[in-house]
Amino acid sequence: MAAAPTVEPGPASFPFAAHGLERPGGTLRYVDEGAGPTVVCVHGNPTWSFHFRALIRVLARDHRVIAPDHLGMGRSDTPALARYPYDLAARVDDLEALLDHLEVGRERPVTLVVHDWGGAIALTWAARHPQRVGRLVLLNTAAFPPLRGRVPALLLAARLPVVGDVLVRGLNAFVRGALAGGVRRARLPAAVRRAYLWPHGSWAQRVAVLRFVRDIPLRAGHHSWDLLAGTGAALGQFAHLPALIVWGLRDPVLTPAYLAEWRRRLPGAEVHAIADAGHLVLEDAAEAVPLIAAFLARTAGRAS
Repeated sequence: MAAAPTVEPGPASFPFAAHGLERPGGTLRYVDEGAGPTVVCVHGNPTWSFHFRALIRVLARDHRVIAPDHLGMGRSDTPALARYPYDLAARVDDLEALLDHLEVGRERPVTLVVHDWGGAIALTWAARHPQRVGRLVLLNTAAFPPLRGRVPALLLAARLPVVGDVLVRGLNAFVRGALAGGVRRARLPAAVRRAYLWPHGSWAQRVAVLRFVRDIPLRAGHHSWDLLAGTGAALGQFAHLPALIVWGLRDPVLTPAYLAEWRRRLPGAEVHAIADAGHLVLEDAAEAVPLIAAFLARTAGRAS
């Protein structure tokens, strides 16, 4: 059963009602705004649905926009580790439960807008239900095992026992580092930084951030490797769909090599590579939201 919509405490710049869906680990909250063709926005780590606020405002004029907060993130509950595994499989199951509950994509395919880990989560769901997906919008994301190459030191440190706990859950270094390094054109405004930091105010509230980092399958044998590798192998079935890629080229984690891999896998995609933008491309590049809105308007009759 979905809980009645409420306005959760949070930044005044994010006035959207928080609807709730009960999951085994706790209440998953989500935005559900507007009416029309459905757009599902799926965030990554360490962001939440606040990341899509400008896009929600624009698209909800003539679309239904759904944007969940993963458990442990944003306005959703943060279950203890004993109650929730905080891994890719659980995240995909949560998204599937939400979209089934909302009956999304059954009569008309949806558009997926994904960022960071949201790509792995949403496209794993899509691989299970390809008939429910009509268009893709990819924003500095991946849905296949990590490419070989240098892994940033903060990511590696965060994966270490004890050290990672202190850095991520104690000092909140991962969230602060992501906000500082995620934009390149200008520093995030103080109010925007506070909104991103708001869900991560204590040791207990930072468990999801740490678990997301440790769930990155850097090699075969990791418990999430097979699931993510299977998603990567299934991406070819989406090559015919209208797809838009908006990519900040100054991303220290999802480097231009990941963009090149997406070009290979989705050769028909429309690509906008933004030379001076970073990982948080929706924050860094004012042109990103108009590009997405124009793409959806232009391809309105092609999603199938």
